[in-house]
Formats: sequence, C-alpha cells, structure tokens
Amino acid sequence: MKSPLAHTLCFALATLLHTMPVYAGPTVILLIGDGMDEQQLTIARNYLHGASGRLAVDALPVRSSVQVLTVAEKDPKRSIYVADSANSATAMATGNITSRGRIATSAGTDRDLETIVSIAHRAGLRTGLVTTSSVTDATPASFATHISHRSCEDPTRMQSYEVAGDFVVDCSQDLQSHGGPGSIAEQLARSPLDLILGGGRGHFEAAIDSQESPLAIAARNGFDVFSSPAELVAGEGVNRRIGLFAERHLPVRWHGEQGRIAEKPQPSLLNYAYRYFGSVKQPQAFQCEDNPNYGDTPSLKAMTDTALDQLHNDRGFFLMVESASIDKRSHQRDPCGQIGEVAQLMEALQSALAYAEKNPETLVLVTADHGQAAQLVPDESIFAAYGVPIFTPGNIARLQTPEGSIMAINYATNQFDVEEHTGVQVPLFANDVAAGKIPPLLFQHEIFGLMRDHLGI
Repeated sequence: MKSPLAHTLCFALATLLHTMPVYAGPTVILLIGDGMDEQQLTIARNYLHGASGRLAVDALPVRSSVQVLTVAEKDPKRSIYVADSANSATAMATGNITSRGRIATSAGTDRDLETIVSIAHRAGLRTGLVTTSSVTDATPASFATHISHRSCEDPTRMQSYEVAGDFVVDCSQDLQSHGGPGSIAEQLARSPLDLILGGGRGHFEAAIDSQESPLAIAARNGFDVFSSPAELVAGEGVNRRIGLFAERHLPVRWHGEQGRIAEKPQPSLLNYAYRYFGSVKQPQAFQCEDNPNYGDTPSLKAMTDTALDQLHNDRGFFLMVESASIDKRSHQRDPCGQIGEVAQLMEALQSALAYAEKNPETLVLVTADHGQAAQLVPDESIFAAYGVPIFTPGNIARLQTPEGSIMAINYATNQFDVEEHTGVQVPLFANDVAAGKIPPLLFQHEIFGLMRDHLGI
C-alpha cells in the first residue's frame, strides 16, 4: 500500500507529464508564393517597408535559387522554358518534371505520380493544405490529387469543358464512371488529408444529375466541412476538417484606389505620326487601399495558425501554405492585389517561424512555383534627356509609396487581356534547420527530396 507521500508524488508527476509541451517530430512547412519571383518581392518590400526595409523572408539564414523545369506534353524530352502552376507544383509535390496543366501526372503517359502527402500519410504523419485560392486550384491540387488537366476541378468540368474561347478540356479518362479517380474536388473529398483550408465551396457543391457532390463525399469520408470564418477557431481539435470560405478564390486584402490597375500610356497624335515627336501622358499615380470585398475573409496567417494547432503532434507533419493571388492579381495587372498577398505570406511565415522556434525539428521552406509579369522600371526613363517621348508598349502602374516616391511597375508580356508567366529562376529561403543541406542552385523537383529526407519517409 502506497503512503500518502507516494500518492502525492505520483499525482504530481502525472500532472507534470500531462502539462509538459509535446514537441513535434520532423515537420515540414512549405510556403509557396504563387508567381513570387524577385521582382514581386522587391516591389512588395519597397511598398510595405521602404527600399531599405526588410520582409520577414529576408531574415531567413538560408537562401538559394531554383531553376524551374517544364517539358512538352507530346515530346517529354523537349524543354518548355515557361511553367504554369500545375507542372511546377507537381515538381515540388512529387519530384517529377511534367508538362503544363498536369496535376501530379506524367507528361505523355498520364501516369499518376505519388505525392509527398500520400507518402507522409502512409508513414503515419498528419498532412494539411492551406491556400488563398480555391482548394481545387493547381497548386494545392498537385499535392493530393492526380488528373490530366488542372481545369477539371469538379464533376461538371470533366468532359468537353470550355475553359476559354476555343480551348476545351476533356478529362473523360479520369471520370469515375470510366474507372478514373474523378475530379479534383472529388479526389480531395476522398483524400487522407487531415486539413484543407481555402476557397472553392462552389466546386464542392457541384454535382451532375443525382450523383453525389464532393461535399457529400467529404462528409461521408469523415470530414467536418464548414464555411464560416468563426468556425476556423471554434473547431480546433476536430480530427479532419475542410474549411471553404468563398465560392472560388478568396478575395484579396488590397486593391488600387477606385479599383485601379496598370493602364496604357497615352501618346499624342503627333507621336502616332512619328515616334520621336509629340508627347506621352503617363497614368496618374495611385495608392493601395483596403478591398471592401475582403470583409471577414480569414487571413492566410489565421488559417496557418489553425493548421499548426490542428496538425501538431509528436510524430510530425507536412503542411503546404500558399499565397495564391500574387500570381492571380499579376495576371490582371493589379500591383496592389499582389503586394497585399505578399504581405499575407510574410505574416504566415512569421507564424511558421514561431512554431519552429518551439519545435526545433521543423524545416520551414519559402519559395515560388514560377515567375510572373510585373517588372520594376524607372518612373522617368534615363533617356528622357534626349527629348524623345519614351514609354512602355505594355501597361504601367505608378504607385505612390509611403516613402513619398513613385514606383513604376510594368506589365508587358503580351497585348492580351491577361498577362503571362515568365521563365525566370525563383528564390528559395529556409530556416537554420536547412543549413548545409541546400546548394546555391537546385532544380525545382529536388525540393521534393529535401522535404522527404527531412521527414525521414
């Protein structure tokens, strides 16, 4: 029979063990700024903190450059020099190089490529995806689904789906009725993921005739599906969750005054007659302001904090966090939308680094999937002294910065309604856990190996 002192000591020890923090095992937090090349980072740094300021990513001790590789669909031995989010995210998620538009599938052969999420789950680790886009968009989809084209996001978009103009997508080979895995939303609903947060509610509600919607599949698969930002915190501790906070992509935090974006310079009639004569009227400078459509949209930081709380355990986990509209707003020539999204990623990074401070086996990586249109150019050309009207053939936004200067941002990849990606190298940043493990230059698909090796899977 134990003495009262022994009982007291046992109780005290049990209480101590119960209250001691549980440190996570090997963990990877991968933060992706979609389209976030060095131009995007410099533009955001200048506007948010001034030219002599620092972004959160600038404090990370490990820095490298990433060469993005893409191959042709019909000839996988031939390089394509500009990627899209599908093939570039697939490279990071699977360690394989593929063609544009493909979601974790091989170019030409349409073979499923195993992802870091499925490998981590099989090893007993928790997994999660967080994004400011629809969760069915190319980047998050590449980490947990397999399909021949990124546009096949829900059951209504699987067969002869017209994306734009004459561009028609057909994923009929992936239809469940043909023995395939179904649309991206259906696959996510059946996935082993522990947490999915972002937009895309409309894709989960979509169904054909009397067939089961992805929303119903998710509920049947054990997911708690919710859409209220208030539930983001209230539901912490629930085993498996999908939070969908918009019909499609989440609205961005900032936009230009009165919704302004980059505009065309206006040359005079005389300049139209001869390019060295006349004058040109540049667009009026403007500032960034709060987007009234943002409302109560949960921030990327808030979603990341929830993910870190829910996924935390002594075995470790894999989490992908994406700030998606750096890319989406650059397509639309919207510098304020881009800058606000970079700010969101920096806030999420601070949460990731705070978590890593308490859990020393946590590898934090920050990178981009590809480059994007947005080039920092002189507000006044150095050739203005020649007396010749000099102006961009593209669109330009002149932002009035908090430093009291004008920052000119040029968009000129084409003359179409939507800008295009660029083929530039992208940066890779990491915390000190990566010291000595990352070379000065690596290929994008090698990021997969870094993550897999750290997780020990």
